[in-house]
Amino acid sequence: MSVRTAEPGGHEPRAVQRALALLEAVATLGSGASARDVAVLTKIPPATAYRLLNLLVADGYLVRVEDLSGFALGRRTRELAGASATAPVPDPGPVLEELRSQVRHGIYLASYSGGRVHLVDRDPDHELAGESTWTTHLHASAIGKLLLVQRPELIGGGPLRRVTECTKTEPADVVAELRRVRDVDAASEIDECRIGRTALAVPVRSDDGRLAGALTATGRTGRLSADDGDLWDLLRDYASRLRGVRLAP
Repeated sequence: MSVRTAEPGGHEPRAVQRALALLEAVATLGSGASARDVAVLTKIPPATAYRLLNLLVADGYLVRVEDLSGFALGRRTRELAGASATAPVPDPGPVLEELRSQVRHGIYLASYSGGRVHLVDRDPDHELAGESTWTTHLHASAIGKLLLVQRPELIGGGPLRRVTECTKTEPADVVAELRRVRDVDAASEIDECRIGRTALAVPVRSDDGRLAGALTATGRTGRLSADDGDLWDLLRDYASRLRGVRLAP
């Protein structure tokens, strides 16, 4: 999608042009786009961009994400785009089966509720050993790291368990890892929850941009690579198709 610049065209008022530019920038950057990134992309002065973003939130064209760190498209923008284009998927099963047919790794769908991780769709062709460890020790798993970015208080005040020799437990290392997850809006684990297993996870969001769950690929370390750009793109594409789906634990 091309993004409008800050310069108006024809006889359209500059404020309208800028508001449209901000909406397109949020759509391009994706849910959680920060005011700074939106201002840079549109070349609108930060103070002006922030003021207009707040106006768009007040009018329902944008919403703030759960941790207030950025913005997502709001109900009125989606209505303008057409209800048929944004209708939520009633059942994630067919979408997940389509994704599984394209990859050789295990594909799992998780939901978040009450500060806990719940697996709501397991890959029938890939056994997941140590499932309880995967969903309980959030600092060691990719799906857990996505949740900790939103709920850092879940880490607690005590020492973290070293699930494997690769698990990050030092506070500075955990903080740095969660900062990286926040910046790329995705998480990975390599032998951290189970030696020999790698997992990649991307967020699945509700209609209003809140973190609702995670779409995850798992596989044997060495066969599944955290540097596989095509797989990351595929996961993000299918996660966007699951936006707004009800993830019942």
